[in-house]
Amino acid sequence: MAIITLTTDLGHRDFYQSAVKGAILSHLPDVKIVDISHQISPFDVAQAAYVARNAYRFFPPGTIHILGVDAHYQTQPRYLALFHEDQFFVGPDNGIFSLLFENIPQTVVEIALQNDPAFVHFPLVDVLVKAAVHLAAGEPLQKLGPAVEHINQRGFLQPVHEPDLIRGSVIHIDSFQNVVTNVTKTLFKEIGKNRPFELFFSRNESITNISRYYNDVPEGEKLCLFGISGYLEIAINKGNASGLLGLNLGDIVIIQFD
Repeated sequence: MAIITLTTDLGHRDFYQSAVKGAILSHLPDVKIVDISHQISPFDVAQAAYVARNAYRFFPPGTIHILGVDAHYQTQPRYLALFHEDQFFVGPDNGIFSLLFENIPQTVVEIALQNDPAFVHFPLVDVLVKAAVHLAAGEPLQKLGPAVEHINQRGFLQPVHEPDLIRGSVIHIDSFQNVVTNVTKTLFKEIGKNRPFELFFSRNESITNISRYYNDVPEGEKLCLFGISGYLEIAINKGNASGLLGLNLGDIVIIQFD
């Protein structure tokens, strides 16, 4: 049974999400549809990439991932399909693929399927669903369109570091209001060299040790840890870290090593 995942900013209020699923099921009644997220902030390509890149690695080979965020990023949008780590991905060429993977896959094609004028404002159904159904039916990737050599490039804001300091920023706030920074575990270890540290952020708050679990501290207490994504998170045990600590997207965090 084919698996098709959906990562969109369609939300749950309107009919759009159901229309996408209905279009898939009309072609493939037995397909397995998995919602990665429909709560991506409108047009937020970076957030969509962060969510999708931390989810797709758990899916079996052959899974097809539809990335439906900011699909009309320009007057003549281009849509791509590619194969990476034994999985397929389809989405707009708006920079999301450069954020999704460390290395751009060699096999990338432009989706060149005949458009239906009735769905000109709904490329998720007219373009991306058609491409996903094509792949789910076992058709070759190359039949979707011509090969592409270059894709639109975007980048996550990278932390700045010195011998004794890392200056990072907030890149994501999850549904538990945990605050995810752009400081990776690899960078933390490389600069920190097992030295004591202090993590500074808003309202003169700070943390001086890395927790392994969210409940390493009493309920209501703040902590930081490296979550499943590999990025440094600031959290409150069973609390709202973003709201209570005043942390928002783009805010600066500083790690000072002794």
